[in-house]
Amino acid sequence: MIPQIKKILYATDLTKNSSYAFYFAADMARKHDAKIVILHCIGTIPPSVYMEAGFTDAERVLTRAKEQEKEEDVVEIKKQLEDFCQKVEVQIGSPCEALVSGIIVRAGYAVEEILNTADTEGCDVIVLGTHGKGLLRQAFLGSVARSVLERSRKPVFIVPLPSEKTDIDWAAV
Repeated sequence: MIPQIKKILYATDLTKNSSYAFYFAADMARKHDAKIVILHCIGTIPPSVYMEAGFTDAERVLTRAKEQEKEEDVVEIKKQLEDFCQKVEVQIGSPCEALVSGIIVRAGYAVEEILNTADTEGCDVIVLGTHGKGLLRQAFLGSVARSVLERSRKPVFIVPLPSEKTDIDWAAV
C-alpha cells in the first residue's frame, strides 16, 4: 500500500528551475489535499575559509555572520518566497496560502538541511528542481538532488529544467 501524501517538502534555491518545480509541488498538494513546507538553505562558510582569509578569530566572525543571516537574509528570503507564492496563484488556480503551511529558511549544507527538515516537519515526500550543472550535468543530475535522492528514506520528486524555453522565474513571476 502506498502511504498517503499529506505534507510535501519543497526545497528551493530561488532559481528558475526551483520555481518551475514549485508548480509540481502545488499540483501534488492539490491532488492529495496536502500542505507544502517551503525550505530555502543559506550556505555557510566553513571556519577554515575565514582562517585562510586572515581572520584570526574565525569563530567570532562565523557567529556574527550567522546572526546577520538570521536578521537580514532570512527576512528578505521569506519575503521573496511569500511574494512568489502570491504571484503564482494566477498560475496554479488556488490560493497559495491554502497550500503552504510554512516557510523555513535555514543556514547550513543544503542536503543535510533538506533531509533534517523532511524528518522534523513530518514530510511524506520531497520535491526539488535540478540544474544539471557541471561535468556532463553531474551525469544528468545535480549534486544536491543526487545526494538527497541517495540518502533520503522518503520519496524524492526531482524536476529537471524543461528543454523548451520557459519564462518562469522567481524575479519575473
